[in-house]
Amino acid sequence: MGDVVSTHLDEGRRQHIAEKTGKVLGEFCRCYKEQFGVALFNSVRYEIEGAGGPQPQLLHRKVPLEDHVIYSGNIFQYIEENKKWRNRFCVVPHNYGLVLYENKLAYERELPPRVLVNSAGYKILTSVEQYLELVNNSLPGVTPKSGHSPMLKCPTDFPLILWHPYARHYYFCVMTGKEQEKWRAVFQDCVRHCNNGISEDSRVEAPAFTAAIRMYRQCREQYGTWDMLCGNETQVLSNLVMEELLPELRNAIGPRLKGKAPERQRTWIQVSDAVYRMVYELAKAQYDAAVARCEQERPQLESTIRTDMDQIITSKEHLASKIRALHLLHPGGLMTPTSQGFAEVREVFFKEVTDMNMNVVNEGGLEKLVEYMEKLSHLAFHPVKMQSCYEKMDQLKLEGLQQRFDVSSTSVFKQRAQIHMRQQMDDAVYTFETLLHQELGKLQGKDDLCKSIQRILERVLKELAKFQELIFEDFASFILVENTYEEVVLQSVMKDIMQAVKEAAVQRKHNLYRDSMVMHNSDPNLHLLGEGLPIDWSEEYSGQPEAEPAAERRRRPSRTGHTGTVTCPWSRDPSRSRDTPGCTGNACAWS
Repeated sequence: MGDVVSTHLDEGRRQHIAEKTGKVLGEFCRCYKEQFGVALFNSVRYEIEGAGGPQPQLLHRKVPLEDHVIYSGNIFQYIEENKKWRNRFCVVPHNYGLVLYENKLAYERELPPRVLVNSAGYKILTSVEQYLELVNNSLPGVTPKSGHSPMLKCPTDFPLILWHPYARHYYFCVMTGKEQEKWRAVFQDCVRHCNNGISEDSRVEAPAFTAAIRMYRQCREQYGTWDMLCGNETQVLSNLVMEELLPELRNAIGPRLKGKAPERQRTWIQVSDAVYRMVYELAKAQYDAAVARCEQERPQLESTIRTDMDQIITSKEHLASKIRALHLLHPGGLMTPTSQGFAEVREVFFKEVTDMNMNVVNEGGLEKLVEYMEKLSHLAFHPVKMQSCYEKMDQLKLEGLQQRFDVSSTSVFKQRAQIHMRQQMDDAVYTFETLLHQELGKLQGKDDLCKSIQRILERVLKELAKFQELIFEDFASFILVENTYEEVVLQSVMKDIMQAVKEAAVQRKHNLYRDSMVMHNSDPNLHLLGEGLPIDWSEEYSGQPEAEPAAERRRRPSRTGHTGTVTCPWSRDPSRSRDTPGCTGNACAWS
C-alpha cells in the first residue's frame, strides 16, 4: 500500500472498516441462514416431484470450449505509476477475464502477464468527458478549475475506460473509431459475462445467496433492482459493504486530501480501491464461514424436510392463498426487443453458415471445411459478431414494471437476456456441427457437401429452442411470509412476460415452435447425438498426415487473433490467490 494511501488508512480507520464489514456481513449471514433452509426445501421438493421443463430442441454443448482465446490484439494502456501510455497485448480467454501482457512475444513465451482484470461491475466509457463527469461526482466539492490540466489526457480521440464505483480504473485507447467500437464490444462482453459470476448450477447456495441479498436490502427500504449485484458472491458482498461504507469514508477523508483537484481525485480513487480490496478479503472469510456452518446443518434440515414435506407444502399454499390479490402486469415494451432478439440470432447464424458453405465450395471442399468449422464453433463467443444480437435488448423498456414494483434499472434483465442469446447461438452451432459430422461419411463430392450443409442449416433454424426464462430468474417457492409474498408477485409478472415471449416466438417470420423436418438419413432424436466426445475437425478432415498436436494448435493465435489458449498466471506464483479481486473468482477457469 502506497505512502499516500497509508496516510489516510491508518490503524484506527482500518479497524473501523473491519468492524463495519463485520456488521454488514453478520446481518447478511443471518438472512442467508434463513434463506438456506428455504432454498434447501425447494431443492428437495423439486427432486421429489420431478418438476422439469420441456425438453429443449437443440443440443447443449456438454464439454465447454475451453483453452481457447475469445479475442486478442494490441491496445494502448495508460500506466498510472509513470503516467505514460504503453502498447500492450490484450488476451481474452474463455472465462472472459482481461489479461494484459507486455507484448505479444511475452504472451507467446508464456511469461507472467502485467495485469489481470475481472471486469464485473465495470462500465465501459468511450470519452474522457464521460469519465471526468463520473469522477467529479464521486468526490463532491472537488472539481478542476477551468484551464487546469485534467487528471487524464488521451493521446487519441478514441479512449476506452473501465470505470468502477469502488475499484481501480483502467485506461485504454486505440487509433480509429472502428477499433474503438470493436474493443468496446469485446470489453462489454467481458463485463456481461463476469457480472454473471454466481453459478446457476447450484439449487441451494445460489438461490439462498440472491434471496439473502434481496432481503438484506429490503430491510433498509431498498426495494428496487441493484446494479451492483454482479460478479461472484464475494464481489457482490464487497459491493454491499462499500455501498454503506464509502459515503462515511468520503466525508472523513475527502476534506483531508491534498493537492490540486486532479491529484485529490486520483488519490481518492487509490484509497477507494485499497478499501475495496480490504473489504473483499474480510467478506470472503466471513461468507465462507457462514456457508460452512449451513452445510454442517444441512443433513438434519434435509431429514426434516423429507419427513414433513406434505405439511410444509400445505402451510405454504395456505399462506399464499391469503395474499394472492394482485393485478396483472402488461409489459408492453417487452415483445418487440424479444422478437428482434430471436430474429437477429437466426440471421447471424444463417449468414455465417451460408458464407461458410459458399467459401467451402469455392476454395477446396472438405479440406477447407476444417478451417471454417473451427471458426464457426466459436461464433457464440465472438463479441463483435454477437454484438448486433445483444444490441436488440437495448430497446427494452419496462415502464409498467418500474412503476409498480420499483425496478430502478432494466440492465439486469437485458444482461440476462443477452446471456441466453449467447447460449442459444452456441446450441445452434453445436447442433449444426454434430449433424454435419454425422453426414460427412456419406458424401461423394462438393455438390453433396453443399447440399448437406444447406439441408442441415434449414433443420437447425426450425429447431431453435424457446427463449426460456428471458427476463426473470425462477425464484422458486418460499415458506417465509416475505418470500411467499414475492412469489405471488412474480407469478403475476411471469404470466404476462411468458405470454409476450410466446407471441414473439411464433411470429411467421421466425416461428420457433413449428414441427421440425427430419433430414434425410439423419437421426431424428438429436439428444442421442449429444453424448460423444467433442468434434476435432482438424484431426479428422484436414488431410495433413503430420498435423500438430491439438493443444498447440489451439494455443497459437490465428490470423484473426481469436484462437489460442492462456496458461493460468496464478499457477506460477503460489502466493497469489485465485480468490483475490484480480482473478475472475467463480468464473475463473485457471484451475
